[in-house]
Amino acid sequence: MELKSLEIIEVKKQFGNHTAVNGISLEVQQGEIFGLLGGNGAGKTTTMRMVMGLTNPDSGEIRWNGEKYKPSLRQTMGYLPEERGLYPKNKVSEQIVYLAELKGMNRKAADQKLKEWLEKFEVPEYYNKKVEELSKGNQQKIQFIAAVIHDPDILVLDEAFSGLDPVNVELLKKNVLALRDQGKTILFSSHRMDHVEELCQNICIMHKSNAVLKGNLKEIKASYPKERVILETAQEVHGLEAIEGVSSIIKLQSGLDIRITDAGAAQRILQEASRQTEIIRFQIMEPTLNEIFIKKVGTPHE
Repeated sequence: MELKSLEIIEVKKQFGNHTAVNGISLEVQQGEIFGLLGGNGAGKTTTMRMVMGLTNPDSGEIRWNGEKYKPSLRQTMGYLPEERGLYPKNKVSEQIVYLAELKGMNRKAADQKLKEWLEKFEVPEYYNKKVEELSKGNQQKIQFIAAVIHDPDILVLDEAFSGLDPVNVELLKKNVLALRDQGKTILFSSHRMDHVEELCQNICIMHKSNAVLKGNLKEIKASYPKERVILETAQEVHGLEAIEGVSSIIKLQSGLDIRITDAGAAQRILQEASRQTEIIRFQIMEPTLNEIFIKKVGTPHE
């Protein structure tokens, strides 16, 4: 049986008259990256702060390995907040080693672990640099190291990839997956739906403080109708817009993106196109997570 590392049970949180989180429940298994999604003000960050024990729920329960939150759990947690909080005038080494000591590491072990992480991120030369001398993306790497240097069992990553270029996104992604494979429990939020699709097995979409959709990502996608066909042909095809069930056609650089309103239209498109020319690619596309988000919430994920 899988270990339920994190259980959030009917948790509610209000600030004055504003309901930030309204009875959310979810489970995260050990060795899993769980995706928490939602627009600004949906309740994601408040949920993450309650998980970390930084603010208390008004009602409901949060359990780690079956136990209620207690201050000693802080030593086993790593948190990357959306609002970054490094001291710009301090050297990277001084700051990260100090933060590791606060988490219970001795100075020598923390210093060694910092050097290992800087090597992993291909920036060993940042050891003696001040934080303000680094680009925003490289400050992000250092903030991530601060969250993981003490080898926490539980990681809460709020917008981990913001401010990173594509090369560094891949580098960070690789290290997040390695931590998952080591058995870490990871609660993850991102505005980039493609990152969530790549990393997360289970998700919860929040909207206006409520959980509006949650579960296994593959099962969620399978439950939605397939409304797109990608078609590439040897020669141009005519008359597809007249086929029953075709709602729109967008010309791509290498073919057509065809929107359909029923599954039968896909086969009618294939029959008509193959009657006219050779088919190079014909693919019925499952909905993207972004399309599902729009269906549930009504607006794109900003």
